[in-house]
Amino acid sequence: MGIIDFFIHEILREPALFLGIIACLGLLIQKKEFTEVISGTIKTIVGVVILTQGTGIIVNSIVPLSEAFNELYQIPTNEMLEPIGADAFIVEYGSQIGLVMLLAFMINLLVARFTALKNVFLTGHMLFWFPFIFIATATEAGMQGASVVVFATIMTSLYIVISPALIKPLVTKVTGSDSFTLGHPTIGLSLIAAYVGKLVGNKEKSTEDLKFPRQIEFLREITITSSLVIFLVYFVMALIIGYGNAPEIFGTPNSVLTFSIMQGVLFGAGLTIMLQGVRMMLAEIIPAFKGISDKIIPNAIPALDCPIIFPYAPNAVLIGFIVSMISSTLALVLIGTTGIFPFVILPLTITCFFEIGTSAIFANATGGLRGAIIGSAVAGIVMIFLVGLSIPFLQNTVSDWIIVFGGNDFSLWGILSGLLANLFS
Repeated sequence: MGIIDFFIHEILREPALFLGIIACLGLLIQKKEFTEVISGTIKTIVGVVILTQGTGIIVNSIVPLSEAFNELYQIPTNEMLEPIGADAFIVEYGSQIGLVMLLAFMINLLVARFTALKNVFLTGHMLFWFPFIFIATATEAGMQGASVVVFATIMTSLYIVISPALIKPLVTKVTGSDSFTLGHPTIGLSLIAAYVGKLVGNKEKSTEDLKFPRQIEFLREITITSSLVIFLVYFVMALIIGYGNAPEIFGTPNSVLTFSIMQGVLFGAGLTIMLQGVRMMLAEIIPAFKGISDKIIPNAIPALDCPIIFPYAPNAVLIGFIVSMISSTLALVLIGTTGIFPFVILPLTITCFFEIGTSAIFANATGGLRGAIIGSAVAGIVMIFLVGLSIPFLQNTVSDWIIVFGGNDFSLWGILSGLLANLFS
């Protein structure tokens, strides 16, 4: 049990180590030389670390926007929501979460080995958060003991097997290769955006074909463009909420201008670092995984984190983020004025960037620039309603967590699992 506990909490929850072990195993199976095994393993780990550090920088650069939105709309606290809280819930149910992670991953391997669904879910931290959600919905419904673990294992297994398979055709369309798919809670929003893009767009006019006059051709560099866009977002938000009050709201001793510039630069740096990590990891993990695909699970496909696809359409990612921030804000205003939900929903800047930024890539593939814009707008609205509809199923457990990180497959599958848990309990 000590070994199992170490594997679950020290390896599976550390994406770099988990993927490093996968790469090492794949290279050993291919009987590579010792130097190649060590090189491929360490480069995979370093690539994932670079990716996650870049991701962390991006998150830190956009989090203050949530505080600005809260101030702009005078969003109060959720007095009717009295959840246990994510940290306390993990302490109470950490063993069950770990057991579900391990069981679901083993089921995923068996399904990939013996059926036509060949994707293997390798996004380790997501392997933690889905059992977290499914155990929460089960306990909310009144399940206890072994039934909680069984239910959460079934739901987690279904998700990590089905969702990567659903998005795989779109990943192939974007990348021109079937060497990997996605294992990330963007799947539902991506399918919606891609369908909307196909319905209303023109895939011949891509977001990546945007023309710039010679004088501003530097905007073709995604690092420069993203830095300038985030700078403008912060500066305009500061003007809206009040230039004099903005430093206090943003939590900075600097002037609004300096802070806005630095947040823009921080975002651009994070994006550049993340994309470098993606390239480095892809260069190592795909060839290494071939050993597992050839020897253990024939034709296996790794399901990886969503930033892995960002280099294929970086303009679309930025468009998806900005458009969804606008459309989701309009949805929040509508909800606030009509009282559709009896609780407060916060702006979801993180979901807008990672999930809907990814969705915009697929909407661009099916509908070009117009498809990416409209698909992202629709996804931004759907995101807000998904959060609102999922909160009742997590109201007494982890609703504080879903309000910040939901609006994606966590919410969508939280609703589904909540309905099923209530039915079976």
